Amino acid sequence: MNDLLNIAIDAHGGMARWRRISRIRVKGSITGAIWFVKGRGDVLKEVEFVVDTRREHVAIALAGKRMVFEPAHVVLQTTTGEVIAERDDAERSFDGQTQETPWDDLHVTYFCGEALWTYLNTPFLYTQPGFLTDEVESVTIDGEKCRRLRVTFPDTVKSHTRTQYFCFGPDGLLRRHDYTVDVLGGAQGLNYAYDYRDVDGIMIPATRRVVGYQGDYQPIWDPVLVEISMREIDLL
Repeated sequence: MNDLLNIAIDAHGGMARWRRISRIRVKGSITGAIWFVKGRGDVLKEVEFVVDTRREHVAIALAGKRMVFEPAHVVLQTTTGEVIAERDDAERSFDGQTQETPWDDLHVTYFCGEALWTYLNTPFLYTQPGFLTDEVESVTIDGEKCRRLRVTFPDTVKSHTRTQYFCFGPDGLLRRHDYTVDVLGGAQGLNYAYDYRDVDGIMIPATRRVVGYQGDYQPIWDPVLVEISMREIDLL
């Protein structure tokens, strides 16, 4: 295993503890400017989502509906499980969109699903077969030197983009996640991790804030594109 990845895994709770988990359940909110740009406002302001740790699957419960994400299929259901709408190969539904193109519920399901699954499974996910990891040049974040891990995702996993970067502080905890987003036309994002909690031995950042950047990873602080606030976190 890559040395930096090994340090990060130990800092976040270790593989032995992680292997005993099958799901992570969160109550909180997902807000930010992107939802207004896409015509969805506060659609995810109060949600409960469950992220699987053993397969790529995310379920999001909100105001009388349930969104279910899997890599090849997304579904919108009633609270009793009746299908309202569904879409195969949902990634293709973003083709040809511009920044102002409005999203429907299935676009929201796909975008949130691929994002949350990556975020909540970091860094343990990157030990799985098919992931390639290597350490690249360090960066300075808020005056702190952070070691940087480049991760190349396998084609079988849906995420923001194939190659992403993870910045870990001296304590081994994630400080920032850097990427572009394929379904947003390559839009750039710096995803900052804050407010760590020890949840039954696993360290999870209860707040995520995503902002754009320009040049050499210079953040654009206003507006906050996405903010994930996790009020309750349970390991299942």
